[in-house]
Amino acid sequence: MASRYDRRTTTFSPDGRLFQVEYAMEAIRQASACIGITYKDGILMVGEKNIKSKLWIPERSEKFAIIAEHLVVAIAGITADANILVDNSQLAAARYQYRYQQPMPLEMCVHDTCDHTQYFTQFGGLRPFGVSMLWAGYNSKDGFQLFHSDPSGNYAEWQATAIGNNAKSAQSILKEDYKEDLSMEAAIDLCIKILTKTMDSPTLDAEQLELCTLRLDEDGKAKYHQFDTKELGVRIKKYQEANKDKKDNDD
Repeated sequence: MASRYDRRTTTFSPDGRLFQVEYAMEAIRQASACIGITYKDGILMVGEKNIKSKLWIPERSEKFAIIAEHLVVAIAGITADANILVDNSQLAAARYQYRYQQPMPLEMCVHDTCDHTQYFTQFGGLRPFGVSMLWAGYNSKDGFQLFHSDPSGNYAEWQATAIGNNAKSAQSILKEDYKEDLSMEAAIDLCIKILTKTMDSPTLDAEQLELCTLRLDEDGKAKYHQFDTKELGVRIKKYQEANKDKKDNDD
């Protein structure tokens, strides 16, 4: 039945489904994972790398992109598709800054990008973007915000969420363990715990991950910081040592 209605994004099946959009969502569920958590003083995001070769030269982040000084996205899905959306978002944020002389609100930027992605589900000859994004941002009115957008053009605000491979398992752990007043250290530990339990790899390695935070600096401005491999490795080792006894008891 599906093959009769999945040739075009504009064709609904008899039960009201758009299969090409669902296929795009499935592609994201097969992609490397991303987790976003709002904590007491900011937002933390972690992503699993696609490229794990030691020969690769990391000229830029594989999982994160800076839209503006106060806006950052984490990417799960087809990176080439994400690049188009990132470029459009950066342009929209720059135009807003130039026109109004103030930073673009996060939800407005997300809404603008989702309008663009929804356009690609409504006209023949186009295909949906095969990428989901976690959006982290800050403004003085709303504080820190975390949004999730998908290929259908839908978006929602979250306190903590996960996208990509094993996202449902990650979200189950978040529902049980997330607290609104988490410190940055506790948020990092929660991310490491989730990845330890959900990643296909038997051991967690800093080379496999990217981790960043968005928080306020001494001047009250949002500041993006990405942890280097050494810094992340220390965090993982510290978590593993602290939970070694608990793991032994579980075994």
